Amino acid sequence: MLQSKEALKRSKNLLAFSAGGDSTALFFLLLENNISFDIVIVDYGLRLQSKEEVAYAQELAKKYNLQCFVHNAKSIESNFEANARKIRYDFFEKLIQEHNYTALLTAHHLGDRFEWMLMQFCKGAGCAELTGMQSISKRNGYTLYRPLLQVDKSDLLEYLHKKNIQYFEDESNSDEKYKRNSFRKLHTTPLLQEYKEGIKRSFSYMDEDVATLIQTQQIHTCNQLAYFQTSHSKRSDIYAIDKYLKSQGHIMSAKERALLKTEEAVVLGRKYIIAFHKEFIFIAPFVKSEKMDKKFKEQMRILKIDPKLRGYLALDAEAVVLLSSLLQ
Repeated sequence: MLQSKEALKRSKNLLAFSAGGDSTALFFLLLENNISFDIVIVDYGLRLQSKEEVAYAQELAKKYNLQCFVHNAKSIESNFEANARKIRYDFFEKLIQEHNYTALLTAHHLGDRFEWMLMQFCKGAGCAELTGMQSISKRNGYTLYRPLLQVDKSDLLEYLHKKNIQYFEDESNSDEKYKRNSFRKLHTTPLLQEYKEGIKRSFSYMDEDVATLIQTQQIHTCNQLAYFQTSHSKRSDIYAIDKYLKSQGHIMSAKERALLKTEEAVVLGRKYIIAFHKEFIFIAPFVKSEKMDKKFKEQMRILKIDPKLRGYLALDAEAVVLLSSLLQ
């Protein structure tokens, strides 16, 4: 049931725990497979039950001699799902840096992956985007593992019931004001009940196809500047940009993808600037250009740096030195 077991035995693991069925099943599967780990739980303060979930996490950690990190999030006023994701991943990555974890584990399962695929398909996406979540993803300074990605939710619940293991149901998971819940009820769950094995095989084939279609890019970083050499395939380059931005908490829209196909420099969500420059692609926080001295302006002109990227570079002398060495 558990993927990447040997790799997880060699890494220092932090498990994103919620006390729900998925992460509770992963918790006990890790124990059964003698994989060491600690846990982290985020309380958004929206439900009375969340206090019980935190208490359960702390109880399990004490029982099995694990560290349990708890983050009480501030109130989220709008765009809850996106902001909640950013809050928890910011906290996860803070812990990873402070405690030298090398792996983050999440309990995403087959249903989550299929749900994502259907939603992307309805928005408009290519084969690479439809494959969605991967079992192993390299992030900045750690590896993200999803050891249950080939397992259906029904199998996880059966495991918990057989073992008589306590877990909590989050009532927000049935609230259809969230689009993912509507997709789950109307499409994902019925199709998985009928065609689970075929869906598993389809994802395996799609993963193989993407591996041949998309050239893997090695992304380098210098402070907040990320860069990589172009593959001379817009499809592969945009896929690499998309993966990097997801690791930073930004999900590109269909409109943003379309702009990247035709423009040499694109500002995404007023947060990131993507600049195509001959053999390289640069990704940086978007900073509005302030007054710049003549020497800096001339240097940018000689290097042919897009004006939208200059605002960030004016604040990062180390990145300017790097670009000078790459482009001259």
